[in-house]
Amino acid sequence: MEYLTPQEEEAMLLVWRLGKGFIKDIHELYPEPRQPYTTLASTVKNLERKGYVSSRRYGNACEYAPAVCEKEYKKQFVSGFVKDFFSDSYSELVTFFAQEQRISADELKKIISIIEKQ
Repeated sequence: MEYLTPQEEEAMLLVWRLGKGFIKDIHELYPEPRQPYTTLASTVKNLERKGYVSSRRYGNACEYAPAVCEKEYKKQFVSGFVKDFFSDSYSELVTFFAQEQRISADELKKIISIIEKQ
């Protein structure tokens, strides 16, 4: 799976939220100020080229739908992030957030409980 640029990721999040739709439908979901319609169209074409969305043509318009599920992308992204920044160690990731006071003891207890249940 190819990494997405921030602009592609933002568009992809909207495609996942929408389920399927035309560029105008995706464009309407953008918060103000919206990026130009043509920029979004190019971004979605890049997502299609990278295999993240599929399209179905209706006359001159294309309807786009996710070709990759959001959960799978997140899994791949987080795995790459942990590998690149935390020596492929989730323990180092959690330690980092604990040291930066971004995760509380209660949250850690919940995480431990989830791990123990599996």
